[in-house]
Formats: sequence, C-alpha cells, structure tokens
Amino acid sequence: MAHAQPTIMLVVRGLKSKLSREELEERYRARMPDFRAFPGLVQKYYAYDEAADEWAGIYLWDSEASLAKYLDSDLRKSIPAAYELIGPPQIERFPIVDVLRTTP
Repeated sequence: MAHAQPTIMLVVRGLKSKLSREELEERYRARMPDFRAFPGLVQKYYAYDEAADEWAGIYLWDSEASLAKYLDSDLRKSIPAAYELIGPPQIERFPIVDVLRTTP
C-alpha cells in the first residue's frame, strides 16, 4: 500500500528520560503499532544522541489536519508518562517543500 507524500514535518527533540536506553527502546517498540495505525502519519523516526543522552522523534505527516489530530490525541498526551520524560521537549514544525525520492 502506497502512502501519501508528507507535507509537514514535526521534530520533537531534547527528550530526556529517567529510563535506561534499553528500557526506553522496549517501550517505544511496544508502542509502534499505535503509531503505525495513526491516520496520516507517513513515517516516524526514532533518534538518539548518545553524547547528550537525548532522544528525538521525527514525524512526517500527510497534512496539517492529520498533525492537528495527533497533537490533540491521547497517544501524544501519553508520551511523557510512557517514557518517563524529564522536562519538556523542544517541538518544531516544518512545511515540506520538496522530496528527494517519492514512493511508488
């Protein structure tokens, strides 16, 4: 099944957790099906900066409307508790103006 091309990117960075890296990885892998099922989420990247001991999530959305539904969802609201975050992350939005590769 082909996915829509992304039109908006959400970058959530500076995520610090009380959990070990291994524990956090177990938790996000367990939650992946919930993200896969979320309408309009084209792709999500999980990133980790070992030197800073910080995580980041990079989300590609098919539309502003899908992103807005996610931002208001229980799934998004559950993230701080699920990952036992320390402090708020930095959140940035970017409209996607072009892509290198397109999906078939």
